[in-house]
Amino acid sequence: MIIDSHVHFWKFDPVRDAWITENMMAIRRDFLPEDFSLYLNKNQVNGCIAVQADQSDEETAFLVDLATENSFIKGIVGWIDLTSEKLDEKLQNYRSEKLIKGFRHIAEGEKMGFLLKENVWNGISKLHQYNYTFDILLRQHQLSDAVKLSEKLPNQRFILDHCGKPDLKTNNVKDWKSNIEELAKNPNIYCKVSGLLTQGDWNSIDEKSIFEILDFIFLNFGIKRVVFGSDWPVMLLGGNYALWLKLISKYVSQFSKEEQELFFCGNAVKYYRL
Repeated sequence: MIIDSHVHFWKFDPVRDAWITENMMAIRRDFLPEDFSLYLNKNQVNGCIAVQADQSDEETAFLVDLATENSFIKGIVGWIDLTSEKLDEKLQNYRSEKLIKGFRHIAEGEKMGFLLKENVWNGISKLHQYNYTFDILLRQHQLSDAVKLSEKLPNQRFILDHCGKPDLKTNNVKDWKSNIEELAKNPNIYCKVSGLLTQGDWNSIDEKSIFEILDFIFLNFGIKRVVFGSDWPVMLLGGNYALWLKLISKYVSQFSKEEQELFFCGNAVKYYRL
């Protein structure tokens, strides 16, 4: 079985989705469950986690509706205002939505230190009380914030999106490595092997550089805390679904069948409590 731990859905809005610029024509359109369903049988994908792409309560409701209508969406990582005075009330209300497994804020678009602001990390600290996860989305130069956040909240279940976005354009990953080493020391932090096709040259795949990143991720997190994901449809900017799955399958062929099953399915089921 394969569970894709990182998939987005949206009805494209040029104002709301201004981050999708005109040099991203491949994804400047709607992407809905019927589009992703084409990959299910073709690539033997059994289900996915739908992850927020917009910072609004409406986004979370949109994903809940999609998941209710499409059984292959096994869980949702929504958005919630972590600084809201009504955060506890909102979290309590969400408990009836069993498909919501956790939340994410697009912290890569914020200034350094955003996750460490008292009202933000205090909000994140409440997630643990309700058994919710938190996806960490940061760029390479921001990863020290993730390290400090994990030190403040050692019991919170975190998952690092896209391997922490290593810079595959320059391959200058010295700081990335030191921060990954520190993050991986916390047993409550998992890592999504996703999104790497768009971290380098969108027009060519540098398999060697990607595999070197994966070597470091698997060495530090171990086979039980790494999770397969695609970052579809954003990943279409740097390749296609079959290409990514083939590349990752080639890499994990070094592991036993049982270990591969953990990577492609079991770890996601455990982390997101599917």
